Amino acid sequence: MNSQEKLEDICKTIVLNAPLEKVWEAVSTSEGIAAWWMLNSLKPIIGHEFVLHTGQFGDSICTVTELQPPTRLGFDWGKDWHVLIEFKKLNEEQTELTLIHSGWDANKVTEFEQPHTVVRGFIESGWERIVKERLPDLVKA
Repeated sequence: MNSQEKLEDICKTIVLNAPLEKVWEAVSTSEGIAAWWMLNSLKPIIGHEFVLHTGQFGDSICTVTELQPPTRLGFDWGKDWHVLIEFKKLNEEQTELTLIHSGWDANKVTEFEQPHTVVRGFIESGWERIVKERLPDLVKA
């Protein structure tokens, strides 16, 4: 059996009715992320190690790996995953946000001993709700 069987990345794109600067603030700060996703200790600094408080699954260690304000933020999440968030100003009042959660492998398990094949489905539906419902509610004018 192949030691690595890549699963499809989770990709969510949405147009938010908010200026780029407001969306960037909501997604690139600890306070902003806590308001729509989960408690954390993020600082937007390359190499900064931070914690996502993932509730029943405990704390996950993350590291900021990409930072190009106000258009790109990326971080490694745990031992296998990478989250990249890209921002595109459409006009003064609209911003396109794309989130890509990669690193899925059918032959791996998470730090919590859950198979990627199982966890991916839960996380995909979570991102769907978080990115398309909670984040727009937070940033709308």
